Amino acid sequence: MSSSAPAVIARRTEVLAGISTFLATMYIIVVNPSILSQAGLPFSGVLTATVLLSFFCSLMMGLYARNPIVVAPGMGLNAFFTFTAVKGMGLRPEVALGAVFWAGVLFLLLSMLNVRSAIVRIIPLPIRYAVSAGIGLFVTLIGFENAKFIIANPATLVGVAHLTDPIILTFILGLLLTSVLVVRDVPGGIIIGIIVTTLMAWPIGRYWGDASAVNFGQKTLVNFQGVWAAPDFSLIGKLDLKSSLTWALWPVIFAFAFTDLFDSLSTFVGVAEAGGIQDADGQPRNLNRSLLTDAVSTTIAGVLGTSPGTAYIESAVGIAQGGRTGLTAIVAGCCFLPFLFLSPLLSVIPSIATAPALVLVGAFMMKPVTRIDWGHLEDALPAFLSLVLIPFTYSITQGLIWGFLSWTVIKVAVGKSRELPIGLWIVDAFCVLALFGGH
Repeated sequence: MSSSAPAVIARRTEVLAGISTFLATMYIIVVNPSILSQAGLPFSGVLTATVLLSFFCSLMMGLYARNPIVVAPGMGLNAFFTFTAVKGMGLRPEVALGAVFWAGVLFLLLSMLNVRSAIVRIIPLPIRYAVSAGIGLFVTLIGFENAKFIIANPATLVGVAHLTDPIILTFILGLLLTSVLVVRDVPGGIIIGIIVTTLMAWPIGRYWGDASAVNFGQKTLVNFQGVWAAPDFSLIGKLDLKSSLTWALWPVIFAFAFTDLFDSLSTFVGVAEAGGIQDADGQPRNLNRSLLTDAVSTTIAGVLGTSPGTAYIESAVGIAQGGRTGLTAIVAGCCFLPFLFLSPLLSVIPSIATAPALVLVGAFMMKPVTRIDWGHLEDALPAFLSLVLIPFTYSITQGLIWGFLSWTVIKVAVGKSRELPIGLWIVDAFCVLALFGGH
């Protein structure tokens, strides 16, 4: 009896770690549909796709890769889908979903051929760090914009809204509350902030009638018919595979695949170091299987009807709680499943309630920028261009392109062209084609 006690305690620790990881990542159930619905996809359909992807791929990560890491639609990647691919390039959402699928296939091939080490050598580390932070700024900008805190200004391009506006005040209160919850390490702090901000926003829709800020207006949250419904499978199989597999769309497929790959690699490395889950060579445990799982999640995402899936850095929350095995990911994945039937309830959450989560997620993504050597200008300047051009141009692709090209030009100018791998020259050629290909 006593001999089995450690095993029971270990399993209980893994289960609790899985629940903690879910609480840290469940904001994506609301935030992902909130972003992708702006691309013309139905909120309930994206919510269903988000839950299914998070459930199945987290299970695969736990059972196949045996790592305590949750997989779900990636922040930044969903912004790229909506604001660059669909709104920026004018793609139909179905075509963008097709691009997600082909990006997953490309990622899958790269993972199966085990070329990750070559890819890591090709892409300069400062560019990788800068792109991650740049996406964080991009996501933050979207959060402020969704809350109508940052508005257009003819004189200065952008400006700040009047702070006396009830919508802005609600957003500020929600942002401060969510920040305090996160700083105090309250489990599920982000989702608690979303719920409380939603409740604070209810009087705006009821008494001010601002339907643009509050989705539910005069509706009540106590209507049972309004919180429970069958899943919306309308987006499954809606991707346009033929139209998305064209030369003109290679930059989109490239950006999806490689941004996902860089994000996954950095997540696996960071989580492995934090939790001590490394192999004998000091590499993240079962890295190939983990990357293969990540690639499968992106491929499936296009079929289900959402942006690419990726490993979540919030998995570190569960690892901090003692999660070390795949059971943590399995438990977290199963926690997503009940929300398959709650799309009507979750669809009433207004944009000003998810905006604080976007702002804070952007802050979480800024950490890699500290790894850039800002005193070494030949590395720092290309990284800086990637960092600022992503939010300033509203395009992750532009940040990647100018980061690669400026890195190459500066290295050649200082006489270090021999340090540039052949693969980077190939990437540069694609970047030039993208610039003059009507992106």
